[in-house]
Amino acid sequence: MRKVIIAIILMPFIANAQNKTDSAFIRKLSDNVMVYGKAYDNLHYLTKQIGGRLAGSSQFTKAVQWGKETMQAMGADTVFLQECMMPHWERGGTDKATVVSVNGKKEKRALDVLALGNSMGGAVTSEVVAVANFDELEKRRNEVKGKIVYFNFGFNPTNLRPGKSYGEAGLYRRSGPSQAAKYGAIGVLIRSLTEATDNNPHTGTMVYNDSFPKIPAAALGLQDADYLWKTCLQNAHVSVSLTTGGHFLPDAIGHNVIGEIKGTEHPGQFITVGGHLDSWDVAEGAHDDGTGIVQTMEILRAFKATGFTPKHTIRFVLFANEENGSRGGLKYAEVAKAKGEKHLFALESDGGGFTPRGFGFTVGSDRLKKIKPWTELLMPYGVYEFTEGGGGTDIEPLNKTLETPLSGLQVDGQRYFDVHHARNDVFENVNKRELNLGAINMAGLLYLVDKYGL
Repeated sequence: MRKVIIAIILMPFIANAQNKTDSAFIRKLSDNVMVYGKAYDNLHYLTKQIGGRLAGSSQFTKAVQWGKETMQAMGADTVFLQECMMPHWERGGTDKATVVSVNGKKEKRALDVLALGNSMGGAVTSEVVAVANFDELEKRRNEVKGKIVYFNFGFNPTNLRPGKSYGEAGLYRRSGPSQAAKYGAIGVLIRSLTEATDNNPHTGTMVYNDSFPKIPAAALGLQDADYLWKTCLQNAHVSVSLTTGGHFLPDAIGHNVIGEIKGTEHPGQFITVGGHLDSWDVAEGAHDDGTGIVQTMEILRAFKATGFTPKHTIRFVLFANEENGSRGGLKYAEVAKAKGEKHLFALESDGGGFTPRGFGFTVGSDRLKKIKPWTELLMPYGVYEFTEGGGGTDIEPLNKTLETPLSGLQVDGQRYFDVHHARNDVFENVNKRELNLGAINMAGLLYLVDKYGL
């Protein structure tokens, strides 16, 4: 009994000593990243020397080789490529749209557009049926045959987290073309999924319903979207010419790039951290998801530089084909299940390289309650909350197949959708300190998971 009483008395002192040790090590990681970090330089190379990395493109292949060589140079214990087949969609030239007439009067006003990813090309000219949402489309379905449907569904500005607005509006990009084709539309335009004030159109994945014609579909920049909406409301007859060249080639061979630091106690148990190496073709893919890639690699470099030896094997994964197929993440989980691997935890960064605010977790309420005190250790570096629900497209299959606990870095995302999937997603729009802080917090979380578990 006396030993139990002494242990109880000593518990707060032991916990305080652990906190001091953990705090000191995370600070060591932070200092190393802030002084010697290579994330910003690596992002510059990835965006400026390689550029946009559409799945199936030569740029993606170059990025794979660069990722492999860079992680080897950083001192990874092993680096290997994991093959997967990827869809190979190409834009097929410059997408164009022009207002050709208003109420029978000839016009020649160009509209800034980008074809939606995975859409099929075509050239159509017809009157526009402008609708606010799917409900209005349903009410006006008898007007749609032979027309171009324009969906003006925009971001809800009352959502303080823009990601929620993106999810709501994303239905129109993903399924709008087939919804319109069901009633005989020959083309679709959508309002870009952004609240930006510029006129850059934003692309992104759409999925056809094979039961209906695969009509050409494109997104409008917001200034042109406002013009078209206003003109359609004021005038009964607005005609637009739309030309896109999207098409598919046979599936291409792609690869996940996987670096490892072997665990000292449980080398056969895995903790995964990653981002996706592919991007859309129209920009440099800086925030989406170049920042997640270089943060992943920076954690590897910092762990090696500070002499950290994890108990479990940590995998640093540059995933293939997140944007228009998620084949990389699916393959990673498929292989893990086939090999009977034990995956303890997976973390992803795919929200841009902005200031970190927290982590979202798919771990269960009991586990989340257990680890919430860790926020005190990360608070000096910007993270102040752990919330329920989080992960990422690339690591979600691990949870579905192996029930692996997941987490996703949550950043201040107010500016993310200004550049997301658009031509202005470039290196110049990434801040070095914000980028580094994201890597520091991710590294700190991985260190704590490895040491204490979930």
